[in-house]
Amino acid sequence: MSELIFLFTVRISYAEYMQYYSGTASNVIVRTDSGNTLQLPAAKFRPFLTHSGINGRFKLIADENSRFKKLELIN
Repeated sequence: MSELIFLFTVRISYAEYMQYYSGTASNVIVRTDSGNTLQLPAAKFRPFLTHSGINGRFKLIADENSRFKKLELIN
């Protein structure tokens, strides 16, 4: 079984993320280091929310069908 790995950086202020949390926006769009554009449900980033927002390097692991498996903060 093959996995796809995507690396990217996210910087979202706390106030901006609250728009996602309140339902104003439901997806976060990121550009990976390899130039791919990914659209992820904002809820996937909730475990990484701090008082300053979401800031860091992430690794997304997807299955061979590009379905979400895991999101990790890798700083």
